[in-house]
Amino acid sequence: MAKNMFIIKGNLCAQRVRLARALHKPPLTQEDLARRMQLLGAENMTKLIISRIEKNERHVCDAELRFLALALNVSMEWLVGDADEADYARRS
Repeated sequence: MAKNMFIIKGNLCAQRVRLARALHKPPLTQEDLARRMQLLGAENMTKLIISRIEKNERHVCDAELRFLALALNVSMEWLVGDADEADYARRS
């Protein structure tokens, strides 16, 4: 039986996570974002994990995407690129 698998590399939100951190007032560090996510319930989130997400080296599960959106005060749709830049401005 042949394996019919596909490989997904990286994630959809890497660039938007970096952008949202930079656009935040004041800008958030990776450590700040990890702390915010921990306070929201993502207890195992660290600066290293945020770094790997932003470098597109780590997958993001749906629960983490939700925590990222809450911590960055953006929508999950915006994080994955399904909403345009103007949608970010409306949320800020």
